[in-house]
Parts: sequence; C-alpha cells; structure tokens
Amino acid sequence: MLTLPTTALTIIETLKNSAFTVYAVGGSVRDTIMGIPTRGWDFATSATPEQTLSLFPDSFYDNRFGTVGVKIYTEPRTPQSEPADIYEITTYRSEKEYRDFRHPDKVTWGRTIEEDLSRRDFTINAIASDGREIVDPYGGQKHLQEKLIQAVGDPQARFREDALRMMRAVRIATQLGFLISAATRDAIAGNADLLKNISAERIRDELMKLMAFEHAADGILLMRNTGILKVILPELDAAFAVGQKSPQRHHIYDVGTHSVMALKYCPSGDPVVRLATLLHDIGKVETAKTDPQGIVTFYNHEVNGARAAVKIAGRLKLTKKHTEKLVTLVRWHQFSVDERQTDSAIRRIIRRIGTENLEDMLALRTGDRLGGGAKETSWRLELFRNRLEEVQKQPFSVSDLKVNGHDVMKILEVAPGPVVGKVLGELFAEVENGKLSNERDALIRKIEEMRKIKSA
Repeated sequence: MLTLPTTALTIIETLKNSAFTVYAVGGSVRDTIMGIPTRGWDFATSATPEQTLSLFPDSFYDNRFGTVGVKIYTEPRTPQSEPADIYEITTYRSEKEYRDFRHPDKVTWGRTIEEDLSRRDFTINAIASDGREIVDPYGGQKHLQEKLIQAVGDPQARFREDALRMMRAVRIATQLGFLISAATRDAIAGNADLLKNISAERIRDELMKLMAFEHAADGILLMRNTGILKVILPELDAAFAVGQKSPQRHHIYDVGTHSVMALKYCPSGDPVVRLATLLHDIGKVETAKTDPQGIVTFYNHEVNGARAAVKIAGRLKLTKKHTEKLVTLVRWHQFSVDERQTDSAIRRIIRRIGTENLEDMLALRTGDRLGGGAKETSWRLELFRNRLEEVQKQPFSVSDLKVNGHDVMKILEVAPGPVVGKVLGELFAEVENGKLSNERDALIRKIEEMRKIKSA
C-alpha cells in the first residue's frame, strides 16, 4: 500500500466510481516511494479521453496521445484562483513503430495497466499504484533500493522509440545519485547519434534541467562517457583533448575537465549561469598555442568563446534573455582583478557585464578558480568585490543624475534640443570624474553657473 495525497485519491475514486480502472504512475509514484516531495501527478486509466473529460469539469484535452489535463486548485477556491497544479490522465495505450525516433507512428488504446507500463522508459518509472495495491511488473522497487536506472525490457528498443530517453536516463541518475545499469548504459553509447533526430527544444529542456542539479558535473561526465556530449555539445567534447599544463601556468586539468570542475564548484543555482560556467573556456579549443618556451597560451579565447556561445545558444534555441546572459558571461569572464585598478576601469567592467550580471559573473569566477585548483577566493578578489559595491554608488549614465532635462531647460531658459543633452553630458562627466557631487543642490548650482557664464 502506498499513501497518496488526497487530490490524487480524488482522481482515482472519481474514475473508479464510474467503473473504470485507474492508477497513479510514473515519477510521482517513484518519488513517493522514495519519500521525495512531488507534484504534477500522472495517471493511467481504462477510460477514454472523452469519458475522462466528462468526469472532471476543470479538465482539457492535452494532446493527441490520449492525455487529459485536470486543473488542481487549493481550497478555498475563488473565481480568481489560479491552478496550483495540473494532473495528467492518459488512457492505457500501446505504441508501435518510431520511424523518427521521437513519436510513435501508431497509438492504440490498451486494456490493462501492465500493457501500459510495458511502454514506459525505466523500471523505476514503471510502477503504478491506486493507493491500495502497487503494480510493479519490472522490479522498479528493487531497482530503487539498488539505486539503479534500468530500461524497461530491451534498452535498444526503448531508446529507438524515443532517443531523448538517453538524456533522461542521465538526468534522473544525476538527480537521484543512481547508477545506470551496464546494459542500459551500453545501449546509450550505441545509440547516442539518434539524438540528432530530437528537436532542439527537447534537448535544451533536458540539458537545462540537468544544469539545475547539484551534481550536474557528474551528469556531464556521464554524457561524455556515453557519447551524448559529442552530439549535443561537440564544442565542449573537443575541449577534453586540449591540454593546459605548462610552465608558469596554474592549471592542472585539460580544458574540458577544468570546465566540468568549474561547473562542480559554481555556487549559483541559475541553470544559465551554470551553463556559462561549463562553457566559459570553449574558446580555448581554437586558440591553443605553445610558444618556444613550451608555455601554452590561449590569447583571445574569451572572444572565440563568445562566438561559440552564440552558436550554441542558437542551436539550443535559448530565449533572447538567456542568450544575452550566456554570451555576456562567457565573453567577459576573463576580467582582471588588480588592486591598482582605477574606479574608471572598474566602471568599464561593470558596464560590459551589466549590474544585473555581476553576482552571476562572480559565481562563474568562483567556479573557475576552484575548478582550476585555486582557493575559493583571494584578497584581490575580495577587494574587487568591495570596489564593485563602492563604485556602483556613483551614477553610470546621464539618467542616474539627480537632475534632468526639464531642470536644464528651466534654469537655462532653453527649448528642447542638443544644448540640453550637452549640458547633461558635461554634468555627468564631472560627476563621473569625482569633480562634482551627484546631489541635486550641487547640480542645480552648477547649471546656474553655466547660465551666468552664458549671460556674461
């Protein structure tokens, strides 16, 4: 017996009261068995989609594979309430032929839960429960205890049905800290090229889910060892062949290994920042050279890396916002940290990175340092962090001044035009150089001085 939440039991009881069989299935059952909080419950039933829709007023037809979405609300519910969750109810089905390695060519309604479970990806996801009994025909509970990811039946067949399952195996193994069985792992290695048939959006979604996990670095290494990385991130895969050890250099790893180690130690939980940390040195693949003294150099690797990041973001179809952050972090990660830097130099760094990306860049830098064998921080980096805070107290553009164009027009008695912009520019220049305080009274006095000079 498995204790299911009240909302899940309500779904089951509603269908059973109408003489249908129904079971909770998939990841939510798996997580409940493991004692992990879960949401987004999935159900398999003998009811057709039309019959399911008629039983649940807050439901909608989700896709052509017989899935009905049911909106779940928290109580008390009001007319303005938004759904707290969406539960999915799918008719028992069997699937045949996957010529595109993504979608079944034919879907037929099934008759039993056992038939439905036979089409699932991994044994730990092929466990069903109605709150009274547990149906586990493939030993999923045993594999949960063994912390093992194993395909249902023939792994070759499962991955040819949907090639994305290979990435999903790595993602679940990374999330739960499980191993992948030898047969399933060998099947991934033998079929990794099939991922070329998968849409960029699905690849991206799996990759970004992986990036969010604490042990994402282990997942990346697993992808590399099974051939997945070469298909989805060939630029990074090539980096493992580029050495960095040389005289006068602190690096102890090749570029690829260093990149994975940087991800391991990156303190940010943002998947985009973690992806940028993983990709920050991909420009080194094309820029690697060895000088006559045997010193390995990577001049302008951050520029090449930014170009590569643009291509990767385009290939993965990242959003414009995520693309800009990724490229910015890769392009400017090589900023210098020196106690002799002027405020102007630090302001240039801030403008390039953007104030909204400063903490993300520092997180990348922390991962970069630790991933190269250095300490988490240094007195220079701490000084730099403090300088960043201090410098940001000063205005960064004309719009940050405590006066505006209306003030200029009123005091100088001029109409809108280039004179206004010129005056504001002069004021900003003096404030930026520390010659004038960004206080309204001081700025007003300065404008009045300009008026007197103009009148004279």
